[in-house]
Amino acid sequence: MALVLGGAIGLVASLILVIERFELLMDPTYVPSCSLNPVLSCGSVMTSTQAAVFGFPNPVLGIPSFTVVLVAGILLVAEVPLPQWFWQGLAIGMTAGVVFVHWLIFQSLYRIGALCPYCMTVWAVSVPLWVVAASHSFSTEPVFLRRWKWTFVVLWFTVVVLLCAERFWSYWSTLV
Repeated sequence: MALVLGGAIGLVASLILVIERFELLMDPTYVPSCSLNPVLSCGSVMTSTQAAVFGFPNPVLGIPSFTVVLVAGILLVAEVPLPQWFWQGLAIGMTAGVVFVHWLIFQSLYRIGALCPYCMTVWAVSVPLWVVAASHSFSTEPVFLRRWKWTFVVLWFTVVVLLCAERFWSYWSTLV
């Protein structure tokens, strides 16, 4: 069920980001719906060079990627057996996605200096989805994964939240 929920959330966030980016391309004065303040500013992130690393908007990659995850989750819920090579391929693809997400997190925090709520939604689902895909990629789940996978996810969320809080503390502290 985690793959269905995470895949659907990631797919919706990617679709919204693509739509918002096209709106911004058609009208440079357009203010994206997720541009809320100087820190939570999708417009700043979307217009950066990092937002189109491969020459097209990054969320375009999320649409097919999260669709594959969503379909895999639906098949898993329906108890359709998928071959081990599929799970291994999904884990490898998710590993590439998670590496890319971490690069984007660094870019948002320390180069662009703004956070995009929809992008952060993609960040938030990518790591748990990766953990789930990795656990399915083994014929028998290793003990360390079974015992520690959700602890790892909670620790990851904690680190990312603390990095965001520390990076933009000068702004957050003025809101109180």
